[in-house]
Amino acid sequence: MPDTATTDQTYIVRTYGCQMNVHDSERLSGLLEGAGYVRAADGASEADVVVLNTCAVRENADNRLYGNLGHLASVKAGRPGMRIAVGGCLAQKDRGEITRRAPWVDVVFGTHNIGALPVLLERARVQDEAQVEILESLDVFPSTLPTRRESAYAAWVSVSVGCNNTCTFCIVPALRGKEKDRRPGEILSEIEALVAEGVCEVTLLGQNVNAYGSEFGDREAFAKLLRACGQIGGLERVRFTSPHPRDFTDDVIAAMAQTPNVMPQLHMPLQSGSDTVLRAMRRSYRQDRYLGIIERVRAAMPDAAITTDIIVGFPGETEEDFEQTMHVVREARFSAAFTFQYSKRPGTPAATMEEQVPKEVVQARYERLVALQEEISWEENKKQVGRIVELLVAEGEGRKNEETRRMSGRAPDNRLVHFAVGGTPAEELPRPGDMVSVQVTYAAPHHLNADGEDGGSAIKVLRRTRSGDAWQARQEQPEDERRGSAVALGMPSIGQPAAPAQAEDACGVC
Repeated sequence: MPDTATTDQTYIVRTYGCQMNVHDSERLSGLLEGAGYVRAADGASEADVVVLNTCAVRENADNRLYGNLGHLASVKAGRPGMRIAVGGCLAQKDRGEITRRAPWVDVVFGTHNIGALPVLLERARVQDEAQVEILESLDVFPSTLPTRRESAYAAWVSVSVGCNNTCTFCIVPALRGKEKDRRPGEILSEIEALVAEGVCEVTLLGQNVNAYGSEFGDREAFAKLLRACGQIGGLERVRFTSPHPRDFTDDVIAAMAQTPNVMPQLHMPLQSGSDTVLRAMRRSYRQDRYLGIIERVRAAMPDAAITTDIIVGFPGETEEDFEQTMHVVREARFSAAFTFQYSKRPGTPAATMEEQVPKEVVQARYERLVALQEEISWEENKKQVGRIVELLVAEGEGRKNEETRRMSGRAPDNRLVHFAVGGTPAEELPRPGDMVSVQVTYAAPHHLNADGEDGGSAIKVLRRTRSGDAWQARQEQPEDERRGSAVALGMPSIGQPAAPAQAEDACGVC
């Protein structure tokens, strides 16, 4: 790609929403750095280009965007030449409305043409007018684009984009389009290339990840993909998100249980425990089927940690309906739940439904649900006390680690564990990407601790890895070289060519 910026032009990408948006932001950063931009060190106030990668799922998404744009207007007024770009789902939905309400925005691009960002920025600079380009279908599969991966040891890998479901509360299918699946060979080639670079954990991404294969007519494609990941040497951990209960089949459960590097962790959205509400949501499963999946997963993987998404206050939800949700939460015993108050989104069938639940009723139910789940999460975490777990050492997971002399990592079931390293010389500390074995000594609702005796280290075994080597090599490079090493070329397509970025909140819509 030809350079479209001088090397002293800086950028920042702000991400809102789901993991798909986080991954898209990695692509946007890779594209910008490939075009000669440099990531700004001091945030939006110092950046020459500010990109907002938006989410349209929550009710306050519009207010949040225009509030941020209002702040950026004053920043831009003091920085001649600064450019502002808005992309993502809200840009796909609002299109020209963004430049009408915020005429200081220079570029608006949609979910289907993120690869056009550098060209649109240059065109806006040369023509000195806003550029709005929204495509109705996918231009280039995002995985073929350059990527600035934030982690040296963990990576997102898209298996599909778009969604074929018609949930009445969700606007995502209208903004991301119909599901488009990548061929298995492309996905596995990307994973193998990542492992060669030092990555040891991948998360397979799809709006409805376990429907993978529907486009090319293979209902067992996702289970086969999980098993194929188990054959990749050096790939230690495989996760995926988010599956849909409708498509969750026994072959996937068997593949999870029988493939050692597929982690015993499942995030499966419930949304509601009421069959009546599920029907109104157009969720094509019922309470019995959902709990049946949970039962079969636990039979195959007794130590699996299961998390979920729940919406409270969907139109027409009665107290009896809500109690059914509470019943499922008690039965399923989720290790965690992402709970949301129903948010009316213009353009969705649910937005015009009668019997919208009063705000105060929704709030009261929400608080009861959160209290119940907190109790269950704490009880389930207490069961981990005394266990020895192997952690993938993580970066930036513990806000108080420096003062508590701890580091943090993720267990195989994705629980967050803060572990003591007191007394360990700096040169002997584990690095992000290394593996450590620790014994859990304390449980809180949202994390675990592993403390050593007399304030010492909790590490029982330290296993230095190629992923830790990759992290260290990145840290030891000069800043300009480090930027380059973080940007990888996109994966080339196999066979017929295709037709010519931690988020600030989660959407929880699947």
